[in-house]
Amino acid sequence: RGARRILKQADATGTDELLLVLVSGGGTALSTLPADDLELEDLKRVYHQMLTAGVDVHQMNAVRKHLTRVGGGQLARAASPAAVGSLIVSDVVGDDMSVIASGPTVPDPTTYEEAMRVLYAHDLWHSVPAPIRTHLTEGARDGHSETPGPDAECFAQTNNTLLGTNRTALDAAKKAATARGYEVQCVSEGVEGEARSVGANHAETMLNADPSVPTCWLWGGETTVTVTGDGKGGRNQEVALGGALALRYADAPAVLLSGGTDGIDGPTDAAGAWATPSTATDARNAGCDPEAYLEANDAYPLFDAIDQLLHTGPTHTNVMDVHVGLILPDV
Repeated sequence: RGARRILKQADATGTDELLLVLVSGGGTALSTLPADDLELEDLKRVYHQMLTAGVDVHQMNAVRKHLTRVGGGQLARAASPAAVGSLIVSDVVGDDMSVIASGPTVPDPTTYEEAMRVLYAHDLWHSVPAPIRTHLTEGARDGHSETPGPDAECFAQTNNTLLGTNRTALDAAKKAATARGYEVQCVSEGVEGEARSVGANHAETMLNADPSVPTCWLWGGETTVTVTGDGKGGRNQEVALGGALALRYADAPAVLLSGGTDGIDGPTDAAGAWATPSTATDARNAGCDPEAYLEANDAYPLFDAIDQLLHTGPTHTNVMDVHVGLILPDV
């Protein structure tokens, strides 16, 4: 219903008026309007399948934009020839505005064929709902209008402005760490990959550092989780648990924290979790085998049992995740 109202407002915008659009993470979910030949349940199913298969947000949005009627520049097309101004907060690695909230006012470089390739690449094509396969196949054969690309006339009077990014959060974290006497290393703002592997890599970086120097590492980005178990957790909790298994070899007090800037990590009430060299041992003493819990994607109850969940409450701003590594020689 909300997406229909958005499109109706865009269509009603006069040529001498400006359509002001506020865009941020979660915009895709809030403005989902299925293509005419699809049902909302079809979209829910394929979205869930992509999420559990570890499809990254860039690939996921290539599919989403070709199943719905707002993303992929289609809002700008609906408003044309009126002027459109979008203020955007990025929740994607690389800050590609065509990916943020599926890029409702941004030219779409992807195609129906690319959307099909994403599903094939992740071995999902034959398991997604049949109407999804039919819609994408027909679109690839010019049976549906392609999303507007860079040369589309609707973008002649469209201006997209990036207001906030993951770098904004990392800069604030760097300022806070510097004020507390840490030597700060901003390693990357483009962290991607399997969450548990990312956590282990972070821990290895920390283990190879001088344990006598108070050091803070800052990483930003968004990992993925290939779900094989039926446990409870989120990508940040899995980063922390993957890191915990490596941190047990640390020679100095250390902490690896991973948290979502929106205060929400997966279907849980936590923003993430943190790990120390004693986390794996503490978990076992609490009756939680860290290796088994990691394989079951069950990080939440493990960290809950040892009181190492990060609780911030919803922040209402999503600029992806921040991972913090600390060496604490004076502790």
